[in-house]
Amino acid sequence: MNLNTDHLKRCIQTMQSSLNLYERAVPESIDQEIFRNAIVKGYELTQETAFKLLKKALKDFGHGAKKLDATPIKEILRLAATHGIMTLEEVERWFAYRDNRNSTAHDYGEGFARETLVLLPGFIADVARLETVLRERFGEKDRDGTA
Repeated sequence: MNLNTDHLKRCIQTMQSSLNLYERAVPESIDQEIFRNAIVKGYELTQETAFKLLKKALKDFGHGAKKLDATPIKEILRLAATHGIMTLEEVERWFAYRDNRNSTAHDYGEGFARETLVLLPGFIADVARLETVLRERFGEKDRDGTA
């Protein structure tokens, strides 16, 4: 399989940059709010991109595309652990990230933002590791066989 993780990598970089700018902004300023909003959207986009790539990777293990599209995200994460793409500890953390992400549909307020900002450093580390695993195991190979 030739899985391209460039978009996921860019999402991670954008989210990290938004977090850095948020932390440097004057507390409670409009700039800080703008960066917080960017973080929330980046968090959502990064998760959706990661899940799309996970589904593509799971096809290599015989899982059908239609079945994967109908499979709940938490089950996709469990399958990723079953096939060694993620550890069980990572899956547990991703469950928390997903639960937090689902809250975005209902609450964009300060409470949600604080909760997301607490999770963000761990999420960035976990999604960066996932990008590396996906790229190394399923990415496009150069002529010399390296990803």
